[in-house]
Amino acid sequence: MSVKGKPACHGDEMPGSGEPLFLYRLLRSRFGFLDWWPGDTKEEVFVGAILTQQTSWKNVEKAISNLKGCDAVSIEKIASMDLHRLEQLVRPSGYYRQKAMRLKQACSYIINSYGSLDSFFRLGGSELRLKLLSIKGIGPETADSIALYAAGKPSFVIDAYTKRIMHRIYGTSEGISYEELKAYFERSLGEDAELYNDFHAQFVELGKRYCRAKPLCSGCPACHICAYAKNVQNINPC
Repeated sequence: MSVKGKPACHGDEMPGSGEPLFLYRLLRSRFGFLDWWPGDTKEEVFVGAILTQQTSWKNVEKAISNLKGCDAVSIEKIASMDLHRLEQLVRPSGYYRQKAMRLKQACSYIINSYGSLDSFFRLGGSELRLKLLSIKGIGPETADSIALYAAGKPSFVIDAYTKRIMHRIYGTSEGISYEELKAYFERSLGEDAELYNDFHAQFVELGKRYCRAKPLCSGCPACHICAYAKNVQNINPC
């Protein structure tokens, strides 16, 4: 069953438009406001969003700390930095050669095309997202993370936690496309960057604490509305 007593969706069906806000309030009541994304400046968020691909945030923090130690959390400085030097600084984030190259290319593109990160971020939300997606190495999740957390645009971020949680609670397809799930949340919630920001953080928190690859249903704040938990409650009671 779903939140409001309707059957959980199956296949290509989606939950009702009121379900996301209900779920957000449920999670917010447990976890509180989460103040995500970690980063002191727009530049730091931008850099972190690129470096966090295929690694943990702890490793990204080490790489950013290295950049801060050289006063290099700046797209201007990264764009002009020797590539080998940049590789060594971002090495803790893994795939460091690839990431250094892509980070340098992204920063160079912004400087050459717009002059500064602030000017780049003055683009409209849809145009900004398209420009980000045109940069090699920046996919939908990274583009939306930058648009939302660095630029403050209402662009909902979908990640593995979001897909897993929506599949388990509401029965949405495991193979649902990124763009379809993103569009669903944006239709349901309206344009609200602050809400998108914290909702994504709530998904991450739920995914880390409870809705893991091997779920811990007991104590989960969404257990009582979760289709998956109801099916396995004899093994993992809420």
